[in-house]
Amino acid sequence: MERQITSTIPAQTLSEGVGAIVHRTIGSPRLNRLDPFLLLDEFTSHGDEEGGGKDGGGFPDHPHRGFETVTYMIDGRMEHADNKGHWGIIGPGAIQWMTAGKGIIHSEMPANEAGEPIRGIQLWVNLPAVDKMTAPRYQEVSAENIPEVALDGGGKARIIAGTFKNVEGPASGIAVDPLYLDIHLTPGSKTVIDLPVDHAGFVYGLEGTFTVGAGSHGAESHGEGAQLVETRMLAVLSSGTKVTLLAGDKGARLLLIAASPLNEPVARHGPFVMNTQEQIQEAMDDFREGRF
Repeated sequence: MERQITSTIPAQTLSEGVGAIVHRTIGSPRLNRLDPFLLLDEFTSHGDEEGGGKDGGGFPDHPHRGFETVTYMIDGRMEHADNKGHWGIIGPGAIQWMTAGKGIIHSEMPANEAGEPIRGIQLWVNLPAVDKMTAPRYQEVSAENIPEVALDGGGKARIIAGTFKNVEGPASGIAVDPLYLDIHLTPGSKTVIDLPVDHAGFVYGLEGTFTVGAGSHGAESHGEGAQLVETRMLAVLSSGTKVTLLAGDKGARLLLIAASPLNEPVARHGPFVMNTQEQIQEAMDDFREGRF
């Protein structure tokens, strides 16, 4: 069963943290959430326009409880530190899958040399009720340890989580069984990606343009059932077992992400995501009292 696009959401550009710019799709007024996904930001910084470097802007100390944050660096390096003593650098092409669980306070700040750009993706993934108060943990994978596979129609896919073409991504033990692919399509190439039928899924355009749908006859045209996806646009996918992608004449790069919905109530207040308002109040109290 072929997946089609049910809606498209152009990114909303916002200022966040200290001097950082985010281009938000999930978590914006157009798409509050896509169960189990809570937020999708492509982040850059004022430093990009001014030459990059360590003063380009970032995200100082802030708390999280009840979900997972997934940071995928495209360009540049971010320094991560938390109140439990964990520290590290997330470099170009690397991933950090952080399970905040019962609570953590952390920061993400540029660690670049002068002139280096900063660009990355942050995805928030909800945790099921049974796991919301689990102990925090990290899965950190360098670029060279993320597997790549060739695509039948031309191009490649980097596998961050899930299994694709019998190759497993390094992020594991995640309750919602995600598939997270960074897909590079050569100009004019067409490829078909198999997906679990009941997973909620979306594609997000990083570079170039592409169409979604078996009826596509070209990335700049709209065949029957096909829709164009542009840079910094998210397209929500219908249910189904496969999705067909066709690159434009300059090629395309995109994220394809899918996971099993939780179908649980969501109570949300800033960096806290629980199931009830009482749990949100408890999270706020614990944070104020220094119990994270």
